[in-house]
Order: sequence, then C-alpha cells, then structure tokens
Amino acid sequence: MKRLAIALLTLLLTAGALSIPLTDRYFEIARNLDLFASVYKEVNNFYVDEVNPSLLMKTAIDHMLENLDPYTNFIPADMVEDFRTASTGQYGGIGAITRNIGNRTFISMLFPGYPAHKGGLKIGDEVIAIDGRSLAGLTPEEAGLLMKGEAGKPVKLTVKRLGLTEPLTLEFKRERIKISNVPYFGMLDNETGYIKLTEFTPEAGKNVRQALLKLKEQQARSIILDLRNNPGGLLMEAVNVCNVFIPKGKKVAATKGKLAEHNETYETLDQPVDTEIPLAILINRGSASASEIVAGTLQDYDRAVVLGERSFGKGLVQITRPLSYNAQLKVTTAKYYTPSGRCVQVLDYSHRREDGSVAAVPDSLKKAFKTQNGRTVYDGGGIEPDIALVQPEPHPLIVALHQQGHLFQYASEYVARMPAPASAASFTLTDSDYQNFLSWMKGRTYHYESELDKSLEDFERAALQDHDDPELQTRIEQLRKMISDKQKNELVIYRSIISNELEEEIITRYFLEAGAIELSLTKDENIKKAKALLTNTRSYNQILQVRQ
Repeated sequence: MKRLAIALLTLLLTAGALSIPLTDRYFEIARNLDLFASVYKEVNNFYVDEVNPSLLMKTAIDHMLENLDPYTNFIPADMVEDFRTASTGQYGGIGAITRNIGNRTFISMLFPGYPAHKGGLKIGDEVIAIDGRSLAGLTPEEAGLLMKGEAGKPVKLTVKRLGLTEPLTLEFKRERIKISNVPYFGMLDNETGYIKLTEFTPEAGKNVRQALLKLKEQQARSIILDLRNNPGGLLMEAVNVCNVFIPKGKKVAATKGKLAEHNETYETLDQPVDTEIPLAILINRGSASASEIVAGTLQDYDRAVVLGERSFGKGLVQITRPLSYNAQLKVTTAKYYTPSGRCVQVLDYSHRREDGSVAAVPDSLKKAFKTQNGRTVYDGGGIEPDIALVQPEPHPLIVALHQQGHLFQYASEYVARMPAPASAASFTLTDSDYQNFLSWMKGRTYHYESELDKSLEDFERAALQDHDDPELQTRIEQLRKMISDKQKNELVIYRSIISNELEEEIITRYFLEAGAIELSLTKDENIKKAKALLTNTRSYNQILQVRQ
C-alpha cells in the first residue's frame, strides 16, 4: 500500500496543479491518497466477488487521467511494447499484418523485404496455427502476440491457402521490423511528384528528403506532400520534414508549458533540398499533431498551398515518464505554436462543462495571425486549408462489404486464378470480372443500416409514439420493403465505387501497399485538383500572395 501511495503521488504531482497554496496542495494530495488507499484495501478485502487488483488500479488511474485530456495515458508494463511499436514503427516479428473475419485470421498485408514476404507468405492466407498452437479460441491480440517476438527467434505459421488441399507450414526467423513512413512516392505525370507520408516516426524527415531528391532526378517541377490521415508522431521529425523545404535556422515550432524546461523553440538544423519548388500539401480531418506542425509552418512561411479539409486540431505536446514496475506515463506537458504564433488546439480541456464534456474554442475567441506575406490565419481550430476540398464519406455499403470480409475474400479468389497485371496504375476490372463478383455474392449476406433505414426508424418512433395507427404501420412496412428491394440492387447501382475498392484490394496482393496507393492516385479527385493548381503558376502565386 505504501508503494501504491508513492506511485499515485507521483501521478498526481505530474498531472497538474490546483490553484491553492503549495503546502495546502500537498496536504490535499496526502489526504486523498490515504483515503484512496483505504477504499482500495477495503474493496479488495470485502467485496463479494474476487477482484483483480491490477485491473482495479488501472481502471482507477485511467478514470483519473480522463479528466485531463485524451493524450495523457497510463501505460502498464505489458502494454509498453505496443506503445513503443506505435511511436517508433518498429517491432520484432516477421513483417505481416493480420485481420479477423468472423473467428478466422487472415494475412492482410506484407511488408516488402521482410521474412514473411521473402518466405512465401501471401495476403489472403488463413492462419490456423502459430508454433503448433491453434488460433481457435484466441483473441486477435493473443494471436498477434504469438507472431511477434524477439528478433532472431524462429516462428512457424500453419496456413490454409486457396488452391491447396492441405494446410501449409512455413517457418520464419523474426527480425526487427521497421514500418516505412513513406510507403510510396512517384511521378504523377511528367512534371508533378508525389510523396505519401503516413506518420512521423523516426527518419520521417530523412525519408521525405530522399524521396524529394529522387523525384527531382526524375525532373519533378512541383510536389504534392500527402498528409491525409497522418496522426502525427515525433515533433522533431516534423521539424526535419519542414527542413526539406525551408532554409536552415528557420523557426518551426515553439512549446510552452507549466515548467520552464518545457519551453523550447525548434529550428531547422540542416541545409534544405529545395526552397523554391512549388509545393501543395493535402490534409484532412485525420491530419493531426506533427502533420499540423508541418502544414501550419509551411503555410506561415507561404512556402506551400494547403488543400483539403480543416485538420484535427491537436496542439498539445506529450512526453513519456518512467514509473515503478516498468510502467510508463504519457503526459501532456506543453502546447505548441507555429512560427506565426498560433496554437491549433481545438478543444479546451482546462475548462470543462458541468457534465464533464469539452467545448471547442468559439470563433469569437479565435485570434488572427499573419503569414510571412501578410495573409491572415487563425488559431484555435486546426489548420484551415487555403483551398477547401471535400473528402466524401465512404458509403455504408462499402464499409459493410469491407468489414464483413466480402471484398477481401473475393480478391483472394480472383488472385488465385488470374495472373498479375503489367502495372498497378493500369489495372481495372472488366465487365466480365464484375459479373463474376455479382455471381459470387449471390447467397452471401451483408448487413448495414443506410440513412434511409435510420430515417424510417426515426419516423416510425415519432409517428407511433402517441397512437397506434394500423394503416400508418402498414404504410411504414411498405416503405421498409421498398428500401429492402432497393438494397438488393445496390451491388449494381454502386458498381463504380465497389469496383474501385475491389481493384485496390486485388492490386494489394500483387504489389502490396505501394501498389494500392499508386492505383488510388489515378482516381483521387483531390490529387487531380492539387496537380491542376501546381500547373497553374498564376493561381498558385495568387493564393500565396507572391509578387509577380
């Protein structure tokens, strides 16, 4: 109990300060820790059912931290490795990702050059055992732990593969896997280069730098940097990515916290690759943290045109602190500010409503700042793009076909009988291919709730709330049947978007993630708009207010 009190005291001291004198605050902390320890002890001793002390403690800590912000988290010892993987992109394994369809586990992605890819594993293989242990009855997390392990240690996978009557056993030697943060770069046409950056893990800046150099060797005269759905990562890697496009010694971000040691200014440290090449940055609602630093910094210096949706709005900085028994605490210590002085944080966690909810910074309280060329930008609301582009929400039918595994399983069967296409970008499903898919789907069920279904449920609930009208109920049932009949034809009605998804699922098996990205670029309307802007020098300069 004493060790528990010490650990909790450390957490409370780190989590924040109350607006009361220091001596009174220490007394409040000690009093509440004593009270908490008493409750913990009494529950553990006298509760009617057996309790798990570790789980009880983690639940208590998690609820305490929930009152701060979503990014301050307790990481118990058994989750530290997963946290390290998420923050560094590295882990010990064979270089394969799995997904579950029902209670079956399938290989869904392979990383090129790693044991799984080199050793003959294929996307679509169903994993039925790892080192002789059946996956039946295991959770996806438990199965994942069996596949990961110390680098150099062997692991055997028993898989079912389409076209083979007997299970296949493959042996691999685990390696230190590093997930690429630039899974694809290439030329979109004779002049426009494209770089996809998925996260700010170590060497993100180095990888973007190398990609730009190679694109310039291919005569790229403009660049699209795609940060859509990039959740961020290491702040220093955001500085390094900016440094590819702006000079050495330029301010990228400043952090300000409660403690002076957390007040820092981050500047570029190296010579850039190119400070003049026209640059478009794509962002959306999934672009957060380090992505917003890059987009905001290059916007502040009028170095790039930002296109897309307003970004997520995370202007908080976290560090990781070691705790007892190999646990860790990820704690928010500061806010970051772009070179113009704006903080993009949307939600104000320091001022909660009475019900505990958090409000966004209202427009009336947002402050105006100026870019290098005098353009007005605002704080408190993420990064506002210079050109707003709509990113359509996926149709519920597509979501259902993905989640329920139909697109995945059909793609596996297609690849088992068809040769690889000449290139990813040229691949397309023929009319005959799609008719085969429709035939394959007959007898297979898929479920989703459309907007029509939701509206009809709301109408039925409101209409029948106060009186039971048999005629009205009959009309509602007729509408429900009409909706059901329409859904039976949706695989034909929505052929275009289903074909696009199927093509990407299929091409992944031939050319892995890079192939899927390359194919998607040929159909991406926002990529086309960014490319069109970069070819129109006058419009590009007008947005940045560059003097002609």
